[in-house]
Amino acid sequence: MDTVGLLNYAIFMGVLIGIYALLTLGLNVQWGYAGLFNAGVAGFFAVGAYLSALLTAPPAPDRIMGWQLPTAVGWLGAMVAAAAIAWPIGKVTLRFRSDYLAIATIGIAEVIRLVLRTEDTLSGGVRGITQVPRPFGDLPYEWSQLIYLALTWALVLLVFWGLERQLTAPWGRMMRAIRENETAAAAMGKHVAARRLEAFVLGSAIMGLAGAVYVHFMRAITPEAIDPMMVTFLVWIMLILGGSGNNRGALLGTLLIWVIWSASELLTDRLPAEVATQAKYVRVFVIGLLLQLVLRWRPEGILPEPAGR
Repeated sequence: MDTVGLLNYAIFMGVLIGIYALLTLGLNVQWGYAGLFNAGVAGFFAVGAYLSALLTAPPAPDRIMGWQLPTAVGWLGAMVAAAAIAWPIGKVTLRFRSDYLAIATIGIAEVIRLVLRTEDTLSGGVRGITQVPRPFGDLPYEWSQLIYLALTWALVLLVFWGLERQLTAPWGRMMRAIRENETAAAAMGKHVAARRLEAFVLGSAIMGLAGAVYVHFMRAITPEAIDPMMVTFLVWIMLILGGSGNNRGALLGTLLIWVIWSASELLTDRLPAEVATQAKYVRVFVIGLLLQLVLRWRPEGILPEPAGR
């Protein structure tokens, strides 16, 4: 691989790491702050990706919308749509045990994936949506990639800064109190259900933003991109490895897992064709084994939540 190809690959990986960082930060709001088990990350990611594409892509004769709005409008719309989907789910399930939320989010994510796969007039069906614009996409390819990398990480840093401020504010301390002992928090006059709903909706909105950033980077979206293995399971591992309840840990876990995942892909691609397909499953085994080792020897993650924060 020449120097230009290596640079383009590094930029491509940097953008994907930024997108997963947004997903992990969103999940950290739900699980790390409030103890909410969201097993449907892929669903909120999909809502954000598809809505932003529908708002900004050119019209198509067999599909609704296609309004060619600015990318910023698509990103904001993605966050609003993901939050709007999260609100009724949380409203119904957050009053019960956490396993209700897990079951509900898995079900909703699968419903969203199947609807997007079959509704041609809404999502383009299996063909998906193409010609999604990218900010500064009319520039030369390398410059377009580099600017989008900067935009992605500007969003990551903005979300990180906002969440850090919330974490050290009374809202963050109250969320941790609810997570540790919601009975005691309720006895102190805290509206537990409303506060947990706030965390769930906020985390889902950030996941929707990640989907929007993804679709404008790839310039297209199909149902195959909404793989629960890649957009739910991997995100959970990133958060657990890095350290839930700690935004810095979430970013570190994202970086480590994605580097391991990408490096293992490069290795398996160099194997003979008859072996490469089977070897790809070893990647999942390696990630799962790493998760087991972390849970066994360092269950709080590499960067655990700071004590007394």
